[in-house]
Amino acid sequence: MTDPHAFRVSAVSLDCADHAGLAAFYAELFDGTLLWSHRHASAVDVGGLVLVTQQVADHREPTWPGASIVHLDVTVDADDLDAQAARAVGLGARLADPQPDPRWRVVLDPAGHPFCLTPFGP
Repeated sequence: MTDPHAFRVSAVSLDCADHAGLAAFYAELFDGTLLWSHRHASAVDVGGLVLVTQQVADHREPTWPGASIVHLDVTVDADDLDAQAARAVGLGARLADPQPDPRWRVVLDPAGHPFCLTPFGP
């Protein structure tokens, strides 16, 4: 019998105005694989986690900081922090303002979702 309490995260869904563009951004950022793309959604495997980008009408970017939002933590080497932030910006992201701590970088993806580049892994 399957344990009904054995939950497992299979994907993280991100609402956006341009699902194909956001999927392409994450595929490039993580050297991921586009799994599928349909009329209003795309899915990208980013190394064991699937990001599903979902096109929604009247999408509004999350507010950083101050809104109660979910964000991704992306582990990078401490010595490579600024280079990885610059790479993300080069792919279409932008640095968040303000930056809360010099030990990591908060970056906003092309749809405005924040993600942290951090040397602190789980």
